[in-house]
Amino acid sequence: MNEIIFFGSNQYPKLIKNEQNEITKPIQFKFENENENENEKQIKQISSSQFSTIFLFENGKAIEYLNENDSKSNPQKIQIEENIQKVTVGFYNEAILTIEGNVFAKGYNINPNNPKEFINISSLIEDTNDRIIEDVVSGNQSIYLLTSNQNAYGIGSNEYGQLGFDSETLNETQKPILMMKNVSKIFSGNSSRFVFLLNSNQELFGCGDNSSSQLGLGESRKEEEKNKLTKIQNIPKGKIIDIQCGYAFSIMLIENKNENENPKRKLYSCGDWIYNGLGKEYENTYEFTEIKSSLFENDDNIIDFSVGSIHTLILKSKGKLIGFGLNEYGQLGTGDTKDQLIPIQIKLPKLRFNENISNYHISCGAYNSFLYYSPLYFSNLEEDLIKLFKRKEFCDISFKTKNGSIIEAHKLILKYRLNQIENEIEKLQEIISKIN
Repeated sequence: MNEIIFFGSNQYPKLIKNEQNEITKPIQFKFENENENENEKQIKQISSSQFSTIFLFENGKAIEYLNENDSKSNPQKIQIEENIQKVTVGFYNEAILTIEGNVFAKGYNINPNNPKEFINISSLIEDTNDRIIEDVVSGNQSIYLLTSNQNAYGIGSNEYGQLGFDSETLNETQKPILMMKNVSKIFSGNSSRFVFLLNSNQELFGCGDNSSSQLGLGESRKEEEKNKLTKIQNIPKGKIIDIQCGYAFSIMLIENKNENENPKRKLYSCGDWIYNGLGKEYENTYEFTEIKSSLFENDDNIIDFSVGSIHTLILKSKGKLIGFGLNEYGQLGTGDTKDQLIPIQIKLPKLRFNENISNYHISCGAYNSFLYYSPLYFSNLEEDLIKLFKRKEFCDISFKTKNGSIIEAHKLILKYRLNQIENEIEKLQEIISKIN
């Protein structure tokens, strides 16, 4: 069963008929055609920006709402033959990652001749051994690919150096170009003209627009619009779990583990003071600085968070939803359109699956917000494990059970694929023998 909570701009595109253009309080979202097969499946992911929103279902199918004059065209099925694993939407582009490791994308600077048609951009990578894609992330006018060999590629606009190269000599590209090797994660946002790349040693690099200090390069590097790939200094201690990027700010989630305590997560921000949640008027934050609020001073840990163009939402383990930023379209869900420069708690309707709050996720569009229920399905994980083995030509194996051993095996496979460590495979084989 689906549960989707929606609030914010309901105009571009029109997501809920017979509702006003600005929905300032969280309400239940329902698809127009509830009898459609895709709509009867469980939601897996939602990605939204100013002009489009994509809903991905657990069955590997997706539908999208577009900013079209003809309302009858919304929603429409995305016609991709392969099963879809992830969707990501930028201001001027859309990208889809399939289970097979291909990325299909569309946009004016991706396919100028037919910007509404999805094309396979992963097949355009020159190195044919580097065409299996593990992750895809959309920026404002750029798309970033992470390959199975842990290489990061960029395609699209480089106007602000967001592809990591001199923007004077490379303004944009219609084919993926190699940005950096040994990359474990890529972070950008639907309205961001900048990007972060994290390597396997937890070293963080960034490039692109830093006109509001959103790259966190420090005061000496503030207000520089075009930056080549640069290592970010003075990163907070702990493990970087995620970085979400807005138009002129960035939010980083850091996890610290102590032997006698549960892992504790904290948020840090940098960038324009209007959006960054520190409550300091007229003062930009040049480095990642902890977001402090009484709403964070307890054992209620952070489950998920998301950043739109100009707002941020945070979900905590006891079901609290916290937000801050600009609120022109009601995207904070506070019941009005008043901006909030410091974190504030948002009142939610009663959730259907409140006892399983850890299965809820947040997705912030440019000017709207979604809170949705999406539990982990082991059947898909089993299929992914088999595909991972096949890609490395290590072995072909099927799992017969659905328990914690599969998750442990999944972790070991990923570790093997990153580091090629033989003793990890020995541990994996022990787990497999116990399962069988």
